[in-house]
Amino acid sequence: MFGVVFPNRSFPMDISSFSQIDTFHWVLDMNTFVGEAYDQVRELCIFLLNSFTLPPDKALAVYIQAPGSAFQFCGAVTLARPSAVLSLAWPEPTGDGQLQLTAADAAPLSAKIGVSVEDLATLPSLDVAAEKKVERLAMKVGENLFNFMQSFCGVDGSKLVVPMDILDRWFKKFQERAKRDPEYLKSFVF
Repeated sequence: MFGVVFPNRSFPMDISSFSQIDTFHWVLDMNTFVGEAYDQVRELCIFLLNSFTLPPDKALAVYIQAPGSAFQFCGAVTLARPSAVLSLAWPEPTGDGQLQLTAADAAPLSAKIGVSVEDLATLPSLDVAAEKKVERLAMKVGENLFNFMQSFCGVDGSKLVVPMDILDRWFKKFQERAKRDPEYLKSFVF
């Protein structure tokens, strides 16, 4: 069905490394994999195996859970995007800092990675190209602001000094240019 690799930390692991909760949900207990150093695991590569056919309107969603916190969505794979390297931004553990125990076996709660089959329409956008466009747009706008500020700044020792109203002046200029020339904003995206 699926496999995972933790870059620089593991060999490929298949679904048998996960505990199956039900037909559509699997969980990997990070304590059995890395002990309490789960927060040092920063990336996960998930991929569909060739023999698995996922319906086109479904996805394998990946979630992470730190001890004492709720599951957080990390990303997903689909038939159109059969593999992905996902960043694991572990949530801060909640609670008062005391060791929490499960009632069943009195073992500490552990970090988990969950995988589930879900409707693609219910998941956040998986459009990597659109995300890259937004990232490029932000970088270009930031570069434009930096260049504008640089033309008005002075140096005081190791500090850069700019007029207090520099952001207002830049933003007004930016807005005026965008109103005059509709193609101006498009030049930032490409």
